[in-house]
Amino acid sequence: MEDERMNFVLESNRSIIHTVTEFVLLGFSGNMEMQNLLFSLILVAYIMTLLGNGAIVCAVKWDKQFHTPMYILLGNFAFLEIWYVSSTVPNMLANFLSETKTISFSGCFFQFYSFFSLGNTECFFLSVMAYDRYLAICRPLHYPTIMTGWVCAALISACWVGGFLYYPVPIVLISQLPFCGPNIIDHFVCEQGPLLALICVPAPNIKLICYTLNSMIIFGSLLPILGSYALVLRAVLRVPSGAGRRKAFSTCGSHLMVVSLFYGTLMVMYVTPTSGNAAEMQKIVTLMYSVVTPLLNPLIYSLRNKDMKNALRKVLGGLKISQSS
Repeated sequence: MEDERMNFVLESNRSIIHTVTEFVLLGFSGNMEMQNLLFSLILVAYIMTLLGNGAIVCAVKWDKQFHTPMYILLGNFAFLEIWYVSSTVPNMLANFLSETKTISFSGCFFQFYSFFSLGNTECFFLSVMAYDRYLAICRPLHYPTIMTGWVCAALISACWVGGFLYYPVPIVLISQLPFCGPNIIDHFVCEQGPLLALICVPAPNIKLICYTLNSMIIFGSLLPILGSYALVLRAVLRVPSGAGRRKAFSTCGSHLMVVSLFYGTLMVMYVTPTSGNAAEMQKIVTLMYSVVTPLLNPLIYSLRNKDMKNALRKVLGGLKISQSS
């Protein structure tokens, strides 16, 4: 019976409002063959993401040559990516095998909170990693005294704590809004846009708060990254040695590739107007920054770093890693 998913609440004004107790995540459309193919591809991507980022975490932890701020930040970033991809993919894979594709109200908002909080944490880490590269290249003599172990630990703690404290207020506000039905989310993750589309009362102020916070976290972290690398580029161009310039570009190139992949898709999703985009396109964009980017990060960082390649080869038990051209 369809009304089993609804709980009727009598408000003070005696009007009846349907309160949704669970949501249906439609996921990706397609026939059974397409669903099986997507399940296999995403499962392989998830396993590779766990292995790649887990190997970086182990390499940084076990190899003393990586006990420096740059690699400690990278190790934390890889650890973050494991949790970031795990906030969505396991439930997505379960939905491929489920007939009902349901998620509880509280489970949906917990996923919403964890997904956004981990994404915010990633933005903060990318900013701190850019600042670290700026200090290492533009102020090399002062780098050991500025980026001390204590400062590095404080920045890492600020990233984690700030990421999880940035977005709970709008999530709580959205959860208090009436969801009258339907309870169908045309997405594979409980996310801001699809949830706001299901509320049965106008909420322009909350939508404005969400848009403002999204813009602040994206541009507030992206602008320092661009500023840091503008200064790095200026410093690198002044290096007389061609070998020195190549080494500096190689050090920063991997980080810039990650920044471009992550922020490019984030801005398409949360800053540019998306109401006119097809639901399937929104799913693909979300898949890019939530699944594809964490998968590519270990490859991007390891292929551009000989020391990391050697360490990963040891961690993975002699697994051959292709040489960068």
